[in-house]
Amino acid sequence: MSTSHSTTHIDDYVNDFRGLAPFARINLEGGNLLALGQALLTRMGEDANNPVLLMNLSLALQSLGQHDIGVAIQGEALALQRVYTLKASKQPARFRLLLLCVEGDIAENTPIDCLLEGMDIDIIFYYITPNNPLAEPIPEHDVLMVGICDADEHTNRLLALIPLLEHWSKPVINQAPYIANTGRKVASLLLQAVPGLLMPPTLRAQPSQLRSIAQGQKQLSDYFRNLNFPIIVRPVGSHAGHDLERIEQAQQLNTYLNHVHADAFFISSFIDYSADDGLFRKLRVVLIDGKPYIAHLAVSSHWMIHYVNAGMYEDAQKREEEKTMMANFDAFIARHLQSLNAIYQRTKLDYLGLDCAETKEGKLLIFEIDHVMVVHDMDPVAHFAYKHETVMKAKNAFRDMLIRVTEGNKI
Repeated sequence: MSTSHSTTHIDDYVNDFRGLAPFARINLEGGNLLALGQALLTRMGEDANNPVLLMNLSLALQSLGQHDIGVAIQGEALALQRVYTLKASKQPARFRLLLLCVEGDIAENTPIDCLLEGMDIDIIFYYITPNNPLAEPIPEHDVLMVGICDADEHTNRLLALIPLLEHWSKPVINQAPYIANTGRKVASLLLQAVPGLLMPPTLRAQPSQLRSIAQGQKQLSDYFRNLNFPIIVRPVGSHAGHDLERIEQAQQLNTYLNHVHADAFFISSFIDYSADDGLFRKLRVVLIDGKPYIAHLAVSSHWMIHYVNAGMYEDAQKREEEKTMMANFDAFIARHLQSLNAIYQRTKLDYLGLDCAETKEGKLLIFEIDHVMVVHDMDPVAHFAYKHETVMKAKNAFRDMLIRVTEGNKI
């Protein structure tokens, strides 16, 4: 994207809800998202009561890392309007997907529009209200999807949705009772005792417990049976590796607690999943109707891997390894089919992302399961042409699921 924007281009963001995908694409393609955000801020000064403009501006600002102001502007938009329709790029649309959302960070809801870019599916973002979730008139739709993440602050609203959706007139993807299965603690318990699958139990720790361990007054095992250093620790409710650290000893834990403050923390055993070459490899896999599709493979010298900072854009050898993994993903499925089937059967979720790796012993190591992971094919074609064909399989699989459920076969 160029650094300048024509009036028509800006008007696209003023008059039409765009969703997260175009802002993420601009970032990944090295476009000038800041210029677009500034242009939208200027237009807001002229049109402060336009909910579509406000919502698009909120997404732009959050994509720029301006979380607090982005969420505040989102609140202004939702005070005016709680339903936003992202029209399919291919018209007429074959499906109308009603996505139930909550206000807040862009990580709070399933970014399904990132996966479904270019498809013939209208996505209706319905932001449920706090005390009466479905108070707003329900738009016409073909399928409903619960896109709300599992978080303590959303528990009551998810519980309120259960009786409302139990006999819904349309098919429901990711039924509300099963969203809790993605919680770190619940998931780690749910996925125990599966042959070939490893997900260390995630334990909830109070700051006072960790402080007593850090100061040598208690041992880890005094509070958490069979747990020893090294561990990984993060605040409850954190996302995307924020304040996630590997702790090797009590003194390091003391340093961590001095600069990270939270009401509660999650801790679990650290598993060294490095390969013989010393590198770490993390896959993102998405289960759609129980079938696995690869979204990406990231290769890094650091144990905590994020695709955008793993060097995939700079290193052709890493991209070649990812390409090979995608071409041979059927072999990965064959190695871990029992584990993948167990995840689907135990979580009961129709759409679910997995961040995972393979250990030296050949087990499937699960870091996280969630339905709000970003799955996309927005990386520049010049370097990532192989990804577009691969992610298209997941796109088509989601569409095929919609076809199946709307033809009268229940999820």
